[in-house]
Formats: sequence, C-alpha cells, structure tokens
Amino acid sequence: MKWMLVVLVGGVAPVNTDLIFEKFSDCLAAEEQMRKHYTDAFEAWDRAAQASFDRRRDYAKVRDMQAKRLLSNAGTCVPHGSGETIAAQPATTSTQQPAASQTPPVTAPPAR
Repeated sequence: MKWMLVVLVGGVAPVNTDLIFEKFSDCLAAEEQMRKHYTDAFEAWDRAAQASFDRRRDYAKVRDMQAKRLLSNAGTCVPHGSGETIAAQPATTSTQQPAASQTPPVTAPPAR
C-alpha cells in the first residue's frame, strides 16, 4: 500500500501535497520534517519580531496570531489508492418501515 502526505491547514482544511510514499514510515518521516520546517519558520520570525516591536503587548498579540497560523498546520499520512477502481457495492435498504408507536396520547390533567 502507498501512503500520501496530506497537510491539514489550520488543523482542519486538508490540502493534497501529491507526495506519495511506498512505506508508512517514510511518510511519517516526511510529516516530521514538515513540522520541523514550520517550527523553524516560526522561530526565525519570532527572533526578528522581538527586535522590531516597540511595545511588548503588540508583539504578544502578533506572536499568538503567527503561532496559530504556522503551528496549527499539521500533516497526516493517508492510504493512497493504486489507481485501480473498485466497483461500488449497492446500498441495501430495508423496505419495511418501523411500526407506529402504540402508546396512547397524553392528555393534560383536569383544571382545578
């Protein structure tokens, strides 16, 4: 089975990288390398930003936003098909409908 590296941008939106691996361990190694690149990019930005911001409060806000933007991206390895098509199995549906409930209707108690 082949494996494909997919990046989850913001931890949610999948983006296909078109990186296909023969072994799962190779795919995991590529994911780890991708994560390291994101971490290195954030650390480089952080070093430059510390010197350029005049106010600590502004720096802290922008740093949090930048960390979310870069570090929330995650990679995952998913099975990749070999290009063969597999005939879809028809969905089976039941023609029987569940019996209606035989409970009596609820009435309000008499007013006093």
